[in-house]
Amino acid sequence: MKIFTPVFPTYPIRRNPIPYPKYPIPVLVLACNRIGVKRSLDAIIKYRPSSTLFPLIVSQDCDDEPTKKIILSYEGVVYLKQPNQTEYNLPAKKKKLQGYFRLSRHYKWALNQVFIKFNYNSCIIVEDDLEISPDFFEYLIATKPLLEKDPTLYCVSAWNDNGVKAATNVKRYDLILRTDFFPGLGWLMLKPLWLELEPKWPEAFWDDWLRSPEIRMGRSCLRPEVSRVFNFGEQGVSRGLHYKTHLVHIVKNEKFVNFRRYDLKSLMFDSFSESLLRTAYSSALTTSDKLEGDISKKPNIKSFRIKYTNKDNFKTLAKKLSIMADTLVCIHLSVRFFYLPACFFISLSVEFSVCLSYFALFVFLFVFLFV
Repeated sequence: MKIFTPVFPTYPIRRNPIPYPKYPIPVLVLACNRIGVKRSLDAIIKYRPSSTLFPLIVSQDCDDEPTKKIILSYEGVVYLKQPNQTEYNLPAKKKKLQGYFRLSRHYKWALNQVFIKFNYNSCIIVEDDLEISPDFFEYLIATKPLLEKDPTLYCVSAWNDNGVKAATNVKRYDLILRTDFFPGLGWLMLKPLWLELEPKWPEAFWDDWLRSPEIRMGRSCLRPEVSRVFNFGEQGVSRGLHYKTHLVHIVKNEKFVNFRRYDLKSLMFDSFSESLLRTAYSSALTTSDKLEGDISKKPNIKSFRIKYTNKDNFKTLAKKLSIMADTLVCIHLSVRFFYLPACFFISLSVEFSVCLSYFALFVFLFVFLFV
C-alpha cells in the first residue's frame, strides 16, 4: 500500500525576507484587575523588534489601583481607561455573567480607540494573562501579508486550542495552519474587519459570536502548530473554566523561528485546500476501535482517515484521543491532533450534515506523522 508523505512540508526559503511593516501596528493589551499584567508587558517589551513599529497601548477596565499603578510604571506605554464602569442590569439567573458583558463592552470601546480615534490600520490584541513567545512578532509580521491578500482569512492567531503536548507536533514548531475556529488569545486583525464588526458587536460572549457562521461567513484564521502565547490566568471572567484541565497544558514555543524568511504561499486558500483534500482522501480508512491495531499491523501506512457521523460520535472519539470535544457554533473545535506513529484525518460522513465547516460537507481533523 502507498506510503504517505506528511501533509504539510517545510516552507521554501525566500530570496529576501518579508520586510518589517511600513506603518506601526499597535499592541493593544486589555487589562482589568490582574497585577500579573506585568508578566505580559515585560514579555512584549522584551521581544518586540521596535517600540516605534509596535507601540504599546494598555486599556484598563475596572477601578483597580494596584493594576493601574503597575501599568503606569512603564515608560512609553499609552494608558487608556474605559470610562463606563456601570454594572449591567441582568436578571438574577444571569448575574454571574456580568463579567462577560463588561469584557465585551471593553473590547468594543478599546478597539474603537485604536481604529477610529488613533486611526491605525491593524492591531495586535493581547489580554493581560498572556505571555508571548520570542518569535511572536516575527510570526505576525510574516503572516500579515497573507491576511491582507486572502479574503478567506479574517485573523491571524498565535494560539492553538489543541496545543497540549500530547496533541502537538513540537518538532514542527515552524508549522502554520488554517482553522475555522477563531482561536483568539493573541491575535492580529485589520481595520476593515473592525469596521464590519463594530456596528453589530454583541453585548456579551464576543468570541463565540465571532465564531458564528453568520459572522465568520466561511472565513478562516491562521494559527501556529505550537502556540506563541501562554495563558497564565487561572482566575478571570471564566473563573478558571478549562484552565487546570486544559489551558495550563498548552505548549508555548521557546525557539525563535525566522518566519520572515519563509515563502508562505501554501497557506493561501486554494493551495491549502487542495493539499488537504488530496491527502485526506488518499488516506487509508479505519475506525477508532481498529486504530491502535492498524498502527502496529500496518507500519508502512503513514496516513489514516476515520469517519464520524454525529456530535456524540465525534465527542467519544475526541475523548479517546485526548483532544477537545467542544462542538461550539457548529464548528468542531478539535481541528487537528497527533497520534503516534501515524497521521490521521477525521472526516464527517456526508449522511450527517448538521454542523458544516471549512468545506461544504466535511469537517476534518488534520493529523500527520511526527517527523
